[in-house]
Amino acid sequence: MATVESLNAELAQQTELFNKLRVENAEPSVLEETRKRLAELKAAVKSAAGGKDGGKKKERLLLKTPKGTRDYGPGEMFCREHVERIVKECFVLFGGCQLDTPVFERKDILAGKYGEDAKLIFDLEDQGGEQLALRYDHTVPLARYLAMGGATNTQSKLWQVGKVYRRDNPVMSKGRMREFSQADFDISGLWDTMIPDAEIISLLCTILTRLEVGEFTVKLNHRKLLDGLFEVCGVPAEKIRPISSAVDKLDKLPWSEVKKEMTDEKGLDPTVADKIGEYVKHKGGRALLDQLLADPALTANANAKQGLDEIGILFSFLESYRILDKISFDLSLARGLDYYTGLIYEAVVEASAPPGFKSGDAPAPALPKKKSKKAAADEEEEIDESQVGVGSIAAGGRYDNLVGMFTSAAAGDGKKSQGLPCIGVSIGLDRIFAILWPKWVERGMRSKEVVAYVLSAGDGLLKERMELVQELREAGIATDFLAKNKPKFNAQFAAGERDEVPFAVILGGDELLAGLVTVKEQRWEFVEGKKVKVASTDKGTQVKRSELAQWLKDTPTFKTWSSGKLIRE
Repeated sequence: MATVESLNAELAQQTELFNKLRVENAEPSVLEETRKRLAELKAAVKSAAGGKDGGKKKERLLLKTPKGTRDYGPGEMFCREHVERIVKECFVLFGGCQLDTPVFERKDILAGKYGEDAKLIFDLEDQGGEQLALRYDHTVPLARYLAMGGATNTQSKLWQVGKVYRRDNPVMSKGRMREFSQADFDISGLWDTMIPDAEIISLLCTILTRLEVGEFTVKLNHRKLLDGLFEVCGVPAEKIRPISSAVDKLDKLPWSEVKKEMTDEKGLDPTVADKIGEYVKHKGGRALLDQLLADPALTANANAKQGLDEIGILFSFLESYRILDKISFDLSLARGLDYYTGLIYEAVVEASAPPGFKSGDAPAPALPKKKSKKAAADEEEEIDESQVGVGSIAAGGRYDNLVGMFTSAAAGDGKKSQGLPCIGVSIGLDRIFAILWPKWVERGMRSKEVVAYVLSAGDGLLKERMELVQELREAGIATDFLAKNKPKFNAQFAAGERDEVPFAVILGGDELLAGLVTVKEQRWEFVEGKKVKVASTDKGTQVKRSELAQWLKDTPTFKTWSSGKLIRE
C-alpha cells in the first residue's frame, strides 16, 4: 500500500513531467492524460493524509467565478439587454421565428463538426448513461433539430439567443470567454441561388447599424472558391481543411507566421504555400471579382468557377440592399469550421485586430503572463489581454450538408436520407458588449428602466404612494418608490437620483385633496468627464392626477427612453 511519502514523491515527479510537457507544447491528448494522473495523485495524497481535511485547518473558500466567466451588474445588464432587444427586434423584422435548444448535447452529435476546434468542447463525461458535452455553438444543435423533424422544415427562418461554451484561453476584457452569449439567425430550405445569403448579410448590416458599433466591415469569401484555389495551387485534398484553418489566422498573424504553420506544422510544400500567398493577400470588391474571373487557372477549376459566379450574383443583390459599401471580398477569410460549404463571412470593427496589426507590422504575440511561484502546476496560463483584439463580432456561412449528415447517420448504412440546405449568422453579444459598454458609460446611458419615482411631501402617505405607483404601472410606466413608512423627503429624492430616474412625482396632502400631483423632471450632464445632476430651482409642474400617465407619455424624455440615453445631446 502506498504511503503518504511515496505518493508525495510520485506527485512531485508527475508535476515536473506535466510542466515539461506543457513547455514543449506536447500533443493535447498526452497533456490531458498527464493532467488526469496529476489530479488522481493529488486526491490520493489528500485521502492518505487523513480524509477530506487531512487533519489540517479547513481552507478558506475562494469566492470567484470559474475561469472564463464573469458576473454582470445591473448597469451592465441594462446595456446587454438593450443590445439583445435590438438584435431580437431585427430577427423578427426579417421574418424569423424563435427556437430554443438545450445547452448540452449528446457528445456524438457535436463530434466531428468543428475541425481543429474540437479540442475546445467542454466534455461532461458520463451523465446518467449518456456521454454529453456543452454546446459549442447554435448551428449544430439547430441542424440536429431540423434532422429530428425529418429535414422537412423547408424555407424556414429560425433564430436563437443563448449561452454557448468553449474551453479556450479567455481574454475577458475583449469579450472572449468560455461562457458567452450568441444570437443566431438561420435560413433553411431550397431557395433560388444566393437570395437567402443576401438576406443574411442584409440582416447583419441592419443589426450592426442599429447597435451603433461604429464603422464595420463584412468580410466575405466562398468555401468552393477557396477549395478550388487550393487545388489550383497544388494542395493535397487531405490537407485542404488544415491549410484553410491556417489561412484563417491572417487577420491576427503576419503571412510569415501563417506560412510557417502551413509548412513546418502541417507539412505543406513551401512552393505551394507561396502560390497560396499570392492569392490570399487580395481583398476588394467587384474589381477583385473581375480580376479573378480573368484568371484562366481559377476559372478552369469547377469549384473556383462556381464560387466566383455565386459571389457575382451576391454582389448584384447586395447592391439592391444598398450595403455594397460595407462589404470586403477577402480571399484570406477561411473560417475554420468543417461544416461550411459555400459563402462564408464575418463582421469586424477597428477593435477586432490586435493592437498595431493594421499598421502593417506584425503584432506583438499574445504572450502568457508570468505565473506566480504559488500557482498550481495544473493551472492554465493567462493571456496578456493588452496584445489581443476583440476578433470578429459576427460570423457565419452556408452549410448545405450538415442536416443531411445527421439524417444519414440516423438512417443507417445504405439508406437514403433527406438533406436540407442552410445558411446562418452568429452574432457575438459579449464581443459587442465589450465594444459598446465603454461608449455607453461615456455617453451617459441609463442603467435602469424606471421612468417615474413617487415621493411623499407629507406624513409618509404610504398607501397613497402605493396606489399611485400601481396606477402608473398599470398604464405601462416603470415606477418605483422608497419602501419605508415615513421616509424623509431628501432620502426619497436621493434614492430616485441614485437610479437616475428622470421624473420625480411628488404627493402632498393639499394636492391629494385637489386631485393634483407635482412632477419635477431631473436631468444629468457631463462636467469634467463626470456625470452629475443638473442643479435646478424649478419647483416642478402641477398635473391632474387623472391625466398624469398620459402627461408623462407625451414628454420628449419618455418618447426617447427606449434609446437608452440619459443625457440628451
